Amino acid sequence: MTSEPTAPEEATSEPALSAEEVRAAIEAGQERLRALLPGLSDAAVRAPSALPGWSRAHVLAHIEGIAGATARQARYALRGELVELYDGGRPERAAGIEAGAVRDAAALREAVRAALDESSAAWAAVGPADWSRPVRYRNGELRTVLWAWWRELEIHTADALLGQGPQDWPHGLCHHLLSHLAPRAPKDLHLVLEATDEAFRREYGAAGAPEVTVRGPLTDLAAWLAGRAPHRPLDCRRPGGTAPLPELLDWP
Repeated sequence: MTSEPTAPEEATSEPALSAEEVRAAIEAGQERLRALLPGLSDAAVRAPSALPGWSRAHVLAHIEGIAGATARQARYALRGELVELYDGGRPERAAGIEAGAVRDAAALREAVRAALDESSAAWAAVGPADWSRPVRYRNGELRTVLWAWWRELEIHTADALLGQGPQDWPHGLCHHLLSHLAPRAPKDLHLVLEATDEAFRREYGAAGAPEVTVRGPLTDLAAWLAGRAPHRPLDCRRPGGTAPLPELLDWP
């Protein structure tokens, strides 16, 4: 039995970022987050985040944890050693977030700052020849961890509702998300995403399947595909008229 032919994923005006450029973008994102921390009060960290069931403190504890976990991948890779992203896997990750979320604002601020400093130091030690070093994370290369940390940093900074939202995401990150999150596109549709603020178009899914076109600013397209609320409404159409946005699949 043959599989359905699939349409090529087509993209226009997608920048090819080097690992060094991504590292610089991460440093800029970390500085933005550091600048948002001083105003956090105890009441503010107990307030809800954009993630159901999580307070701001939960999100900040997760940022702290993933900053340290990805920095550790870098440190061990430079030694030629492999280590899991989190000791104890996802259960230990979840326990760390819950434990970290009960701290007061001062403790959270200091913990996040320390984790960001640790991250900066770890990634600064990586040289141009090191990006292809193997890591345990997804059995990939060190550059894949760098991209993962960029995703986590920017997305969860937005989730914390500290004033920095998806509408502020760098366009380079948005292009990356629209590529990395391609597996979220429904398999029974031919999904077309078109940016209204730059020359960008990407197609996903089976050729010949019912076509759905979603249009909007690039940051809003990326936010939607990442499971976050777009800053502005997206325009979704099927042949014959407007339509609701399709349901997305799980994260890859």
